[in-house]
Amino acid sequence: MNEPAIRTEGLTKRFGSYTAVDALTLSVAKGELFGMVGPDGAGKTAIMRMLSAIMDPTSGDAWVAGLSILREGEKIKEKIGYMPQRFGLYEDLTVMENIIFYADLYEVPKKERPARTERLLGFSNLAPFKERLAGKLSGGMKQKLGLACALIHTPEVLFLDEPTNGVDPVSRRDFWKILYDLLKEGMTIFISTSYLDEAERCTRVGLIHNGRLLMEDTPDSIKRSLGLPMIEVWSDNARKAAEVMGRCGGVRSVSIYGEKLHVAVKQEEFACDTIRLMHESGIEIKGYREILPSLEDIFIARVREQ
Repeated sequence: MNEPAIRTEGLTKRFGSYTAVDALTLSVAKGELFGMVGPDGAGKTAIMRMLSAIMDPTSGDAWVAGLSILREGEKIKEKIGYMPQRFGLYEDLTVMENIIFYADLYEVPKKERPARTERLLGFSNLAPFKERLAGKLSGGMKQKLGLACALIHTPEVLFLDEPTNGVDPVSRRDFWKILYDLLKEGMTIFISTSYLDEAERCTRVGLIHNGRLLMEDTPDSIKRSLGLPMIEVWSDNARKAAEVMGRCGGVRSVSIYGEKLHVAVKQEEFACDTIRLMHESGIEIKGYREILPSLEDIFIARVREQ
């Protein structure tokens, strides 16, 4: 059996009395795109920093590319690419100068640089902008340049901490296309995000809240894990409808999405009871249908269970 690209056992990080990461145990296979999904403050960045051997854990251990973060941290840094939320681009340097700077930092052999640089510029669609100052790039282009710099030494494992946060939708799509191309080449990618729609694009995802891993599996398996029927309801008064549904004994959870509600019912027959209750309460229902829960629905349900 192949050794996983990333493995953690009881990985914990405390800051005084505050526990940022609570006994994290998981495994990420080589060539996998794993998404760590959770809100701000869930512990995603602390996990990234420990796995990148930048920050020591309070307890537990982890292995990246077969190396222990406790005993072989410097060797790990040679095998990984790490792009933090605020990547250290030099805005007064050009695109090309930034890439060269990181090539120097990672001690990339001089003879290998031209081919790698040309490939990364083409890969990220930055070739036309290689003489432009980094400070003059758009947010999406800065993220692509940060990724190119993190890839200049051809790492085995790539860590990306919320790389598309604040980036426009088109740039987000382009960024993910690059990640899929890297995945086809066999690279292992560990990405954190608070965007649940991005989690759908991962091979597997881990849902994290308050430093604890709630569950991890493929997106489809997680969506089917609720084990309860879910209905989507359209109403002009979604908030009032949610209040009424919340009092219904047959309802497990209610989430509001604009004019739509996602309602997890404990048994299929409760769906009709719930709709009847809406009508009796004077709330107009435009329509409803049974649906598969979204990752957000599952996340909310798991957090409420906690």
